[in-house]
Amino acid sequence: MTTNPVSILGGFQTDFANNLQRSGGSVETLVEEAVIATAADAQIDLADIESIHVGNAFGQLYTGQGHLGAMPATVIPELWGVPAMRHEAACASSSMATLAAMAEIEAGRYDCVLVLGVEQEKTMPGPAAAAVQEAAAWVGTDTEGATYIWPETFDQLADEYDRRYGIDNAHLRAIGELNLRNAKANPNAQTRAWAMSADTCSDDDTVNPVVAGRLRRNDITQITDGAVGLVLVSDRWLEARGRSPRSRIAGWGHSTVGLGLRQKLARNSDSRYVMPHVRTAITDAFARSNISDVGDLDAIETHDCMTPSEYMAIDHFGITEPGQSWRAIEDGSLERDGRIPMNPSGGLIGGGHPVGATGARMLLDATKQVSATAGDYQVDGANTVATLNIGGSTATTACFVVAKS
Repeated sequence: MTTNPVSILGGFQTDFANNLQRSGGSVETLVEEAVIATAADAQIDLADIESIHVGNAFGQLYTGQGHLGAMPATVIPELWGVPAMRHEAACASSSMATLAAMAEIEAGRYDCVLVLGVEQEKTMPGPAAAAVQEAAAWVGTDTEGATYIWPETFDQLADEYDRRYGIDNAHLRAIGELNLRNAKANPNAQTRAWAMSADTCSDDDTVNPVVAGRLRRNDITQITDGAVGLVLVSDRWLEARGRSPRSRIAGWGHSTVGLGLRQKLARNSDSRYVMPHVRTAITDAFARSNISDVGDLDAIETHDCMTPSEYMAIDHFGITEPGQSWRAIEDGSLERDGRIPMNPSGGLIGGGHPVGATGARMLLDATKQVSATAGDYQVDGANTVATLNIGGSTATTACFVVAKS
């Protein structure tokens, strides 16, 4: 349990549609933009930042630049000398950065901490960029013979649902369609300007071609450049300055298991949940937040790197019984005005997925929802929002509950 409450004072997201190579940017300019704008949104001076945690998954693999914990001080003189470190946990990198920042505040070590998630991925042709991400799998085991590792991995997750409960590909297509449609209202979403038609998320081989197994192009998130910053503060910091935060982190859950997908599926073959450790991360976050179940949430930002990962999130959150995720898809529960809106921002498929920034992006969108500042994608009356962020094939899982301050 926490010893000192942690709040989110402010945050900022870069435009996930911005291709840095085309616009003349770089990871340096991305970091500089995100840090300065985050401090401005939080209404703090850069000198107020006492510690920095950077979430980044593939820095040197895409750009050659590692050691990104030192990048904020490299481009912003006011941060010279501020303790900083980088965290890597694949797609959950900035969630791990957030947990580390929270721990510092909870321990009383620091009172004002910057979390930065950053990734520049669009530095090479698509197939080569996708191949870089094999590093987040069990290299030499899960990657052996793989062409597109993550579509193939999550196609196997869908196959496991099919084996246990049956699955209709139409429900996967509906998840992709909902997230692309939600992204239209998000001014920072990567796909917001995409043209959509009745065939965008269909089984039309020309408009929506097969990538791996049952997964088609619009079942899969895009390669993305982007950064997100958050300022986390203690109650002591708020009280000393007479400030109010945008949100508070009410609870969290975190689990880590083996890298291999087949490891997990074999170990969990008799479980009601396909990935019981994911369910545990969620229920731990519920318990720490003193909420009873998913009915106490007003919305969820979840990991939809591929449509099967969101299909899994639906029943693992308890929106339906295990294997019955299709019911929430069919009855409209996940719509922005539904019983439990899921990915009102557009998620990863619609919003974009700069890998190291995704966990922080979810927390920022949750904060926007509970502070009624989400604009055209606001969920009416949202007071409590959860995030679910997974790294690799759920090897690292983090769930946060964000509440109105």
